[in-house]
Amino acid sequence: MGKVRVPSFRRVREPARRGWLRGAPAPGWVRVLPWALVVGVGVATLVSPHSLDIGFLLGAIPPLAGLSYGPLATALLGAATVGLLTVPAFHLNDPGQTDLLTILFVAALSVFVSFVRSRRDAQLDLERAVAEAAQRAVVPPLPERVGPVGCAGLYRAAQRGTLVGGDFFDVRDGPYGVRAVMGDVQGHGLSAVATVASLLGAFREAVLDLPDLEAVAARLDRRLVVDSARSAHAELFATALLLEFTADAGAVRIVACGHPSPVLLRAGRVTEIDVEAWTPLGLGLSDAGPLSGVSVRLRSGDRLFLASDGVWEARDTGGSFYPLVERLTQLADHEAPLMTELVWADLLRHSPEIRDDVTMLVLTPGARPFNS
Repeated sequence: MGKVRVPSFRRVREPARRGWLRGAPAPGWVRVLPWALVVGVGVATLVSPHSLDIGFLLGAIPPLAGLSYGPLATALLGAATVGLLTVPAFHLNDPGQTDLLTILFVAALSVFVSFVRSRRDAQLDLERAVAEAAQRAVVPPLPERVGPVGCAGLYRAAQRGTLVGGDFFDVRDGPYGVRAVMGDVQGHGLSAVATVASLLGAFREAVLDLPDLEAVAARLDRRLVVDSARSAHAELFATALLLEFTADAGAVRIVACGHPSPVLLRAGRVTEIDVEAWTPLGLGLSDAGPLSGVSVRLRSGDRLFLASDGVWEARDTGGSFYPLVERLTQLADHEAPLMTELVWADLLRHSPEIRDDVTMLVLTPGARPFNS
């Protein structure tokens, strides 16, 4: 495989979260087109010594204006269209009464459509703002540092038009050290938000109350079991990866519940940590035997890279999985925030269609703030 190129992020095309036909603002060419038609038709008729049969172009101006402008601007463009059609100086093939009435009707209808679209856009903007506020409440932005651990994360929801989904992560300091969690709940989009909120609430309480990481995992499992029991058809479950750093960040303990293992970046080498995988949360961890994790000694400069299934299981057009470990070897020299962006850009090139939430978390024990 060739070396990963550091992309210009202006050229990287991220899958549209809200395309033009899904409520996003119209592209620039759509906004320019009605004005270009007004000017083009007007100039063409003035400079031509003969009548031109191009009046049919005028019928497109009001609808195009209604796509991207408000009612007032649409009405002005409609008036300009009627002016082009009726002012004798433009001699647009002497339009009849039927042509004029048709343009007037189309212009009035376009103003109404523009009014409805403007109201709809305002409602979509409000709903988007509410979704963003919900995301920040459920999964707030990570600080650059939690205790002795530097943090950098990236989250992209798979469901179009949403900012939240089924993946989550959090890093918290508590009386038993810095603890981190990354998880992936059943389902995607807004239907998974309630489960994410429930798990994160249980994690944040457990960080303060429970002395060992296995007990934290058991608490999250119990939370899902209880929530699932409230509905006969809920069947809630989630994969999760939990980490606990010692006070000096010289070691980390890891518990995996059906989630991919973390990757250790050390001195230019990248190694997937071997962690015994337990059943996902919500399926009754106590029934599978006592939980056990693995402890790893950390050195200065080490970094831990955590990724969700959306990264590990992304496929190219030939069905090949994304080679995360190989790509991280080539990106190990970059700072953690840039590393997540580079992996995301490279993932988009590898897999044209991202069908799962994508979550990445880089933890750097003993790191200074990234902007220092």
